[in-house]
Amino acid sequence: MKLTDEDKAAVTQALTDYYKAFSSLDAQAVAPYFHEPSQLLSPSGVVPTPTRAAVTAVFQPAMDALRARGFAKSELTDLRLKRLSAASVIAGGVAVRHKTDGQELERAGVVYLLQKTNAGWQIAAIVIHDADDPLRPE
Repeated sequence: MKLTDEDKAAVTQALTDYYKAFSSLDAQAVAPYFHEPSQLLSPSGVVPTPTRAAVTAVFQPAMDALRARGFAKSELTDLRLKRLSAASVIAGGVAVRHKTDGQELERAGVVYLLQKTNAGWQIAAIVIHDADDPLRPE
């Protein structure tokens, strides 16, 4: 099943809006972008985030640490999307974080599983991996 142009635009916009919210370093601003339940997978383990309050509790300490390191904004590059079903899409790319002076702070590969809901496309899972990992949606 091919991803329609309308859904491609909607998923891309949802992720763009999520990155803008993330760049505010306010965990409550990112919580609405997550499906209830959702989960985060990273090199440090799997964290279930069954509610938006759980998303906030996980994200705020990480955002506070980024603030202390001079974080200014985050952007998603090299975005690729693939429809899995009528209501699910896998999206992959590279998250690039920048400092307030414009220098790159860090980058990580990311894969998102998004679910179409009445509220629009929401993140059901995030997988964080090495930025140079070639495994990502086509």
